[in-house]
Amino acid sequence: MGPDGAQIGIKPLPVAPIMARDLELDLVEVADKANPPVCRIMDYGKYKYEAAQRAKESRKKSTNVVVKEMKYRPKIGAGDFDTKTRKVEHFLAEGHKVKVTIMFRGREMQHPDLGRKILDNVAEAVAHQGRIEAYPRLDGRNMTMVLGPDKKAQAAAERKRQTDGAESSPESSPESSPTAPLARPDAAAPAPVAATEPDLTETPVDTGA
Repeated sequence: MGPDGAQIGIKPLPVAPIMARDLELDLVEVADKANPPVCRIMDYGKYKYEAAQRAKESRKKSTNVVVKEMKYRPKIGAGDFDTKTRKVEHFLAEGHKVKVTIMFRGREMQHPDLGRKILDNVAEAVAHQGRIEAYPRLDGRNMTMVLGPDKKAQAAAERKRQTDGAESSPESSPESSPTAPLARPDAAAPAPVAATEPDLTETPVDTGA
């Protein structure tokens, strides 16, 4: 086979390497089980480089998804529920799937609706990060549900967060108008007022003597 994949035909063994050297390429055996064996004239260094690049891109696309698990009880308190659900949200944001498990004990098995309600609340609380991939089902004494990351919901939540942040940022306050100066530097100083001393001259009083 030639560099473009075209069939060249059967060539004697001494001739094939000479044809490759004339094209400044390599002679590579691609089907050793065939009779006669099939060889191709190609740039083997370029071929290996492109194969490595394709493998690298394939590894990037095939993300390693890990399934995490979070366990709840039917009578879980509000504080514990919030703490565990925040962890579920964190796992989904990191790209992991989450198996949510409700563990029943004793007579709690008679009230599976309590477990279903908790699972529904978890799914609703993390709807901005993930979606239900496996709906709730009973598995022995447990009820399980699987959540997976939802890229569209995560992108929408991020856009909303940025929009809310922009709207809540304080606007630049308008410049305050300058206050009137306490005194004009170029105004003439008021003329001093002459202080008048009090008249202390005694006026004689006529007593009629």
